[in-house]
Amino acid sequence: MKLLAQLDQLNLDADTKQQVTGIVQALLDQAEQAQQEIRTQAFKIEALTMELAHLRRIRFGKKNESLSAVQLSLFEESVLADIAAVDTEIKQIEPAAKTAPAKPPRSRAGRQPLPDHLPRIEHRHEPESCQCGQCGNTLVKIGEDITEQLDVEPARFFVHRHIRPQYACKTCETVTAEPVPPAVIDGGMAAPGLLAWVINNKYLNHLPLYRLEQIAAREQVILSRSTLAEWVGRTGVALQPLADQLKWHLLQGNTLHADESPVAQLDPGNGKTRKAYLWAYRSNDLDPGPRIVVFDYQTSRSGRHAQDFLQNWQGHLQVDDYGGYKALFSRAAPCIELACWAHARRKFFDLHQANDSPMAFEALQRIGELYAIEAEGKQLTIETRQQLRKQESLPVLDALYDWLMQTRMQTANGGASAKALDYTLKRWPALARYAHTGHLPIDNNPVENVIRPIAVGKKNWLFVGSERAGQRAAAIQTLLGTAQLNGIDPAAWLKDTLTKLPTWPNSRIDELLPLAPEFIEALKREKF
Repeated sequence: MKLLAQLDQLNLDADTKQQVTGIVQALLDQAEQAQQEIRTQAFKIEALTMELAHLRRIRFGKKNESLSAVQLSLFEESVLADIAAVDTEIKQIEPAAKTAPAKPPRSRAGRQPLPDHLPRIEHRHEPESCQCGQCGNTLVKIGEDITEQLDVEPARFFVHRHIRPQYACKTCETVTAEPVPPAVIDGGMAAPGLLAWVINNKYLNHLPLYRLEQIAAREQVILSRSTLAEWVGRTGVALQPLADQLKWHLLQGNTLHADESPVAQLDPGNGKTRKAYLWAYRSNDLDPGPRIVVFDYQTSRSGRHAQDFLQNWQGHLQVDDYGGYKALFSRAAPCIELACWAHARRKFFDLHQANDSPMAFEALQRIGELYAIEAEGKQLTIETRQQLRKQESLPVLDALYDWLMQTRMQTANGGASAKALDYTLKRWPALARYAHTGHLPIDNNPVENVIRPIAVGKKNWLFVGSERAGQRAAAIQTLLGTAQLNGIDPAAWLKDTLTKLPTWPNSRIDELLPLAPEFIEALKREKF
C-alpha cells in the first residue's frame, strides 16, 4: 500500500494515475495469492516429507522409536554370514593362512551361558593311555576342561500302543476289559502331544498346515491336510470353554487395554479377501491378579463390537484415538478413557525424524521424563507408586501442558507441528489421568505387544478362511497368548490340558487355565 501512496507524489494526470494504480493493485493481489500458494505448498511438502520419512522408517529402519537409535542394515544378517564364510575359507587355505599377518584379537561381549534347565548329555574324552608319553610315569588328574554345545532334535514322531487284555468268565459267560481311555477326538489316532504340536505350530509359530504336512512327510509319516484340519476344528471346539472362562476372569479387573488389528478373510465365491479385525483386550500389569489377553474376531471395525464384548463392564479402558471407542466414554457409558502416551509421543517422533524439528525434540525430552519416572516406579507397590507420581509426574505434566499451550499459540495452523500438538492437547485429560493414581498404566504398549506376533504371522498364513476359522483362531490365541504372559510353556500346557480335558469336571475348569500357579491355588481356596 506504500506504493499507492507514493503515486500521489508523482506529477501524473488522472487517467495515467488510475491506470498505474490498477496495475500496482493487480500486482499486489497476485503477490498475495502467490504467498498463499507458497504457504499451502509448504504445508503439503511438510506433510509428504513426514509421510516419506515414516514409510522409510517402516520399510528400512528398526521398529524402534528411541531418539538415539542407530539404523541397522536390512542385510546385516547376510553380511555377518558372509564374513564368517569368507573367514572360514581363508583358514582352509593353509599356505596363505601361514603367511598372512596375525589379526589383532577382536573384543567380544562374550557368549551367553546355556540355560541351566536344559538336559546335559556328557561325553568324556579320556586320553588313550594314563602313562606319560615322555617318561612313562602315571598321569595325575589335575582338573577338567569343560565346553558345552547347544543341540536340537527335530520333531520326533512315535506311537503309543494301548494294550487292553480281555478276560472271560466261563461261568458267567462275560468278557472283562478296560474301557478305551477318553480323548479329545474319540477314536482318533492323534495323541494329545500330536494335537498340541499341530495347534502350537499353526497358531503360535504361524505355520500353515501344508508345511506341517511336509514336515511329517520327511519323517515318512503321512498326515494329510484334511486330517490336520479336522483335528484343528475338533480341538478348537474342545478348548472354547477355557477361552470363555478366561474372558470372564478378564472382565473382573477394573482396568483394561484394548486394540484391534486388521486381518484378511477369504470371501467365498469372489476369489478375493475382505477386511476383518482381530480385537485384543488385555489385563493391566499394574493391578493385582492374573495376566490375561483375550482376542475377539469380528468381521468389521465397528465400535459396536467393543460394546458387545464389554457389555456392562465398568472401569478404565486404555485405547488409541480410534473413533469406534468414543461411544464407550459418553456420559451414559460406564467406561473411563485412558489415552496412550506412546501414541502421543509417536506424533512428535515422526515429526523429528522428518525434519529434525527442535519443537518435536523438546517434546520428546519432556515425555521421556515421564517414562523415566515410570521406570523408577515399576517395581513399587501401588501406594508407593502413587506417591511417586504425585511428587514427580504431576509437576512434569503441568510444565508440559503449559509448554504445549504456549508452543501451539506460536504455531501456524494446518502443518504437521500443529497436528502433533493438537493431538496431545485434545486428549490431555485422558493422557494425564494415570498420574493421579498408582495402578493405571501410562500407555497401551502391553496390548500392542501381544498383537505384534500375530501381525508378523500374517505374512505366513495370508488370510483367514472363514468367520468361524477366525473365531477359532481368536480362542486358541487367547489361551496360548495368556500362557506366554504367565511364563508358561504353551506347548507343554496344551498337551497336559488336552490329556486331562475329556474327563475334567466343568466345576473345576479354572484349574486348567494357563494362569500363574499362585492364582490357580487362590481359586482353589475360594471354592473350598
